[in-house]
Amino acid sequence: MRLLLALWLLALSLRADAHIFVYHRFGDTRHPATDTSVAALKKQFDYFKTHGYDVIPLSRLVAALKAKEPIPDNWVVLTIDDSYKSFYENGLPLFREYGYPFTLFVYTKATDEGYGDFMSWKQVNEAGRYGELGFHSHSHPHMVSKSDAYLRRDFETGLALMEKKTGARPGYFAYPYGEYDARVKKIAESFGFDAICNQNVGAVSDASDPYDLDRIALTGDPTLADKLRIRYLPAEWIAPSAWPENGRVTTVHIRLKSPTEAKTAWLYLTGYGWERVPVRNGEIRVEWDKPLKKRRSRLILKLQNDKISTKILVKP
Repeated sequence: MRLLLALWLLALSLRADAHIFVYHRFGDTRHPATDTSVAALKKQFDYFKTHGYDVIPLSRLVAALKAKEPIPDNWVVLTIDDSYKSFYENGLPLFREYGYPFTLFVYTKATDEGYGDFMSWKQVNEAGRYGELGFHSHSHPHMVSKSDAYLRRDFETGLALMEKKTGARPGYFAYPYGEYDARVKKIAESFGFDAICNQNVGAVSDASDPYDLDRIALTGDPTLADKLRIRYLPAEWIAPSAWPENGRVTTVHIRLKSPTEAKTAWLYLTGYGWERVPVRNGEIRVEWDKPLKKRRSRLILKLQNDKISTKILVKP
């Protein structure tokens, strides 16, 4: 009996959660909201190293998900959005020093037209020698507000440009601003990516959708241990399913996809903070009347043990 219990506990420990983190700028104090200082980055890298975390390429995590393999809880994936020049100048040297892989999501129009703050194609290709290159759209639009035709042209233009300039078609995509809905996700999936990343708070387990991978932002100098405690919460967001026509959240209905003994949970809405809500028969149903304060708002559900699921609502 003890042996069976030990094996069961071991199986549980192997079926854990990985974490994908996203950065933007490095050592660029002009933009504190999206910047990570080199000192903060080094502190995070030292934390990974001294606490036994295995920093792996995004491709390794995606391969494990598609093969239905257990996801170790010491796996960490590092991604960079927008291909800012500050990554090449200030971030890349530290990644190389520690030997940490990364995925750089390229904003192709900014690079191709030589926008001042962005890497050149030569710099993008050099970075690609040490990490993986992904696609971050061509024109960096607010995708939810664009037509299907616009979005398809944007994907086609940017992907063709990346293939021409780097010699390979990228296998990964990350939404500009982290904004998407079911329509945008369907269009993105149609371009045959191996994985798609969002910017929702959450972790990655063997039950995660490779085409909707949560990533946690590491801007500023956050407490890394708190971020690494976040666990994946499988949940079906029934309502609201998208930005409500009247701009108000009136009903929140969530169905948990795994058994829980929790009687209460915490629910967060941008601009309102956290509210304790009941859990009944594995479901959360709350009647609200809260006008959305931001055109990009997040609903976050949190259970005990830092299990989190996030729903983003973006105004078209």
